[in-house]
Amino acid sequence: MASQGAVLASRILNEVASLGFVVARVETAWKKAAANNDEFYFDSVALNIHSFYSGLERVFEKIASAVDGSVPQGINWHQELLNQMALEIPNVRPAVILEKTRTQLDNYRGFRHVVRNVYSYRISPEKMKPLAKGIRVVFKQVEKELTAFSRFIESK
Repeated sequence: MASQGAVLASRILNEVASLGFVVARVETAWKKAAANNDEFYFDSVALNIHSFYSGLERVFEKIASAVDGSVPQGINWHQELLNQMALEIPNVRPAVILEKTRTQLDNYRGFRHVVRNVYSYRISPEKMKPLAKGIRVVFKQVEKELTAFSRFIESK
């Protein structure tokens, strides 16, 4: 019978694999959008950047619930959850992500908020550009950190 840690680690790694596909979609859509100045490809970029951060947030919620025993509540819970993942919790777990990663992900969190609250045709391609162009580097760092955290969880 699998331990809870092994199950959580598998869920994290499965979500990370899915995020890899989302990152590839952002990159492909960005290339097509930029080459053709096509608003529908820009919409695709925005939606997939939204999906990227939403997927990460699902992982963070699972960790907060299963490991930390506390998922933030209230109006700023998205920000608080991201901050919580960068904290080491003594005698419970190491930081899930580095502070540098938290800072980078905060840009994606903020953009996801915009996508949820603004009509897509009002989202500026210039605001998306650094997120789309930097997503692979950010993903590789998050992938590395979540893989390391998964190994920690499995060993418990």
